[in-house]
Amino acid sequence: MLLCCKLYISESRNHAALDAIERAARLDPESVIVNKFEDRAYNRVRYTIVSYVMHDSTGSAIYSPLQQTVMAMAEAAFGAINLEQHSGAHPRLGVVDDIVFHPLARASLDEAAWLAKAVAVDIGNRFQVPVYLYAAAHPTGKALDTIRRELGYYRPNFMGSQWAGWTMPEILHEKPDEGPTSICPARGISMIGARPWVALYNIPILSTDVAATRRIARMVSARGGGLPTVQTLGLVHGEDSTEIACMLLEPNQIGGDRVQNHVEMLAAQEGLDVEKGYFTDHSPDMIIEKYMKLTSEDTN
Repeated sequence: MLLCCKLYISESRNHAALDAIERAARLDPESVIVNKFEDRAYNRVRYTIVSYVMHDSTGSAIYSPLQQTVMAMAEAAFGAINLEQHSGAHPRLGVVDDIVFHPLARASLDEAAWLAKAVAVDIGNRFQVPVYLYAAAHPTGKALDTIRRELGYYRPNFMGSQWAGWTMPEILHEKPDEGPTSICPARGISMIGARPWVALYNIPILSTDVAATRRIARMVSARGGGLPTVQTLGLVHGEDSTEIACMLLEPNQIGGDRVQNHVEMLAAQEGLDVEKGYFTDHSPDMIIEKYMKLTSEDTN
């Protein structure tokens, strides 16, 4: 029974900070980083970490090495990164911006939610960071994008398409699930959730017209009347292109190819060229395979 954690940290340009985070991750060999995705334009990194979950005699989850590994990585991130000095082309609300747990193999969503809530308590108490729970970790299953919208996550605060420093109030109107209602601008806010597997698929648009990219992104999304279970962001990506970042909530129902075709059709109407998109992580099966391979190498 395996759990997967995707840990999103607001940094990818400071290699000393990433080295410190990765050293912290290696303290416990029972948790394994199976993938790392970093994007310099977004100034954001995501670590995909896997470990097992243990149960008591009644079948309730009681322990996973992931809990201490995620806490060690968060401590290193908070020690090395100051959100007030951070800037990038991807929205963010915190140094440790998002932590999501997925069940793998025979693990259940309840077990992922248990771990998400345990980590939320730890981060709120130990680092005095406000934490908002979402999806299966939230008492009513509140969606991540709903919470982000309430907190102003999607509104750029610099040059119309960038996120820089901290410009929001330091007292939260929406009470967090864990941690204080006041914000340390150097650390920001953390989102922590649990949900079934979600695929992330990014599609480069060969244009600097971010307004056109945002129009296409909205028309592709479920919220804009496009494809069900698809969430999108239209973002600047480097000096000469933009990108549509897609979250596929039901990737077995609506996958990357369907989204790619829809974006290409809409981009053609705008007179824009599109590159082939790419997934930012492995499939669940490949993640399990990589975890098994890496753990067997460690024990040999």
